[in-house]
Amino acid sequence: MKLSTSQTRFLRSQAHNLKPVVMVGGKGVTEALLEELEIALNAHELIKVKVSAEEREERDEMIDILCRKSGAVKVQRVGHIVTLFRRNSQNPKIELPK
Repeated sequence: MKLSTSQTRFLRSQAHNLKPVVMVGGKGVTEALLEELEIALNAHELIKVKVSAEEREERDEMIDILCRKSGAVKVQRVGHIVTLFRRNSQNPKIELPK
């Protein structure tokens, strides 16, 4: 899924007050974490994830893995927090602008 500039802007505004619901810890991206990510994305569509890796390259790699494995789109990243979006095809909750 590719987001337009206006859609990205809209999702960033929607995510502003959200708190991280998934935390990537010292063990990195595990199967259990991917299951939790799947549940959170199905329930909310738009979530924040906290990635606790010290090195920027390591954080970027973990974020790429999360996006690839979950099918989510990175909306934005600020420090250790990344905002992800994935439309729930059966029960969409967020109406994106054109």
